[in-house]
Amino acid sequence: MAARPQTLPAAAAPVVVGVGLAFHDSVFAFWPAVAALVGAALIQIGTNFANDYYDAMQGADTEAREGFTRVTAGGLIEPEEVKRAMYLTFAVAVLLGTYLVYVGGAPILVVGLLSVASGIAYTGGPYPLGYHGLGDLFVFVFFGLVAVAGTYYVQAVSILADPLTVGVPAGTVPLEVIVASLPIAAISTNILVVNNVRDREEDATTGKRTLAVRYGYGFARAEYVAMLVLAYAVPVYFWLAANYAPTVLLPLLTLPLAAKVARTVVTETKGEKLNPALERTGKLLAAYAISFAVGVAVGPVV
Repeated sequence: MAARPQTLPAAAAPVVVGVGLAFHDSVFAFWPAVAALVGAALIQIGTNFANDYYDAMQGADTEAREGFTRVTAGGLIEPEEVKRAMYLTFAVAVLLGTYLVYVGGAPILVVGLLSVASGIAYTGGPYPLGYHGLGDLFVFVFFGLVAVAGTYYVQAVSILADPLTVGVPAGTVPLEVIVASLPIAAISTNILVVNNVRDREEDATTGKRTLAVRYGYGFARAEYVAMLVLAYAVPVYFWLAANYAPTVLLPLLTLPLAAKVARTVVTETKGEKLNPALERTGKLLAAYAISFAVGVAVGPVV
């Protein structure tokens, strides 16, 4: 329950897309890709543990909560046990990261340490990101831009450069990889947006100043729709501007699901409606990532 497996698509999706791009560019590398996937999942789970623990300690999870059960606030697991699980999970992620640092050098060391630190700082530390309206930016950057580019990088660098490189070798982070990370960043952020819309009233009373609290339901709903627009514009860009094959448009098949979830988000505020919307946004992310990765991988540049 504390690991929240329903959030793991946010960890797997960027790796899937990074692998699809690597296939397309003939730089796929099996073991770096596997290590990236496991590392991303560990960071996601560690962040979930941190969120569960620190939200309870700071009084953000109350009896009025409409979301999924939190084990710390609910008294199901002792706080110190959850805290130990958090540190252990991040420690395993760092241990695994030593292999990725060997492959990718100093850039991966910096990215890995920042990812772990940010996972803790999301709800912990002296300036919790999620409590000051920075949670959306954190998710967009680390579960989108960094995760997709990092997955591609560790594969490409294992083929194009020597181990323990200091800089970023040419060809290891093409512009197309950054652009391809935007849909994953956007839909991953939307998972948090649904959560913040659902919890807005409780967060406002407990001092958690999310963007939904700061600027209201209208802003959060507009953010959700804007992120979807960004996500579905990218495949069209790849087809028209980057000259990829039409298979890159496969993610457009998920538009009906996106529209259905968006209708719920822009009209509902209660957990009984938004909890399913949260899960469906996670499913949308998974479906989008798989279709995008397949569309990129199997279609040559034309």
